Amino acid sequence: MAEIVLVRHGQTEWSASGQHTSYSDIELTPTGERQAAELGARLEDRAFAAVISSPRERAVRTAELAGLRITEIDDDLAEWNYGRYEGITSKEIHERYDPTWSLWTDGAPEGETPPQVGARVDRVLAKAAKLLDQGDVALVGHGHTLRVVGARWIGLGPEGGGLLKLDTATISVLGFEHGTRVILQWNSGR
Repeated sequence: MAEIVLVRHGQTEWSASGQHTSYSDIELTPTGERQAAELGARLEDRAFAAVISSPRERAVRTAELAGLRITEIDDDLAEWNYGRYEGITSKEIHERYDPTWSLWTDGAPEGETPPQVGARVDRVLAKAAKLLDQGDVALVGHGHTLRVVGARWIGLGPEGGGLLKLDTATISVLGFEHGTRVILQWNSGR
């Protein structure tokens, strides 16, 4: 049975420092470019019916370096909009704004709420699910949004993504067991 393969982009300066990066188009670091190329070797045995990517350059470049031919750019795969929290770390948010803040329950001021991200992800998953009869589908994107993809695939709310750690340049696989949606592999590095 065909699977949905989630590919998180390679390292950027902001992902390395823990700064929230949504609409800022930060380039891959040299390490991120190497990671993306290594993803290609790990994915070379798969033939994808579709490769859907976030519009952000870090995702598009990761797909390119991994040898994936993007068939569609989808704004719904863009990273969670962090609004006022763009470019700052969770530690800074807790110290300067709200010591109890959680992206997974509170969302981002002047950005997106968990239900808004969940709605975007549901559209992506509906599209990907329709393509599975043609073969595997790759979704190339970002940490928080792909975590919501994993959560929504198995029937959790968007806040369930907070339970799924996802590092840069990793592969996760969504599929089925006895007709039930399951996570087959998560946060797989080298």
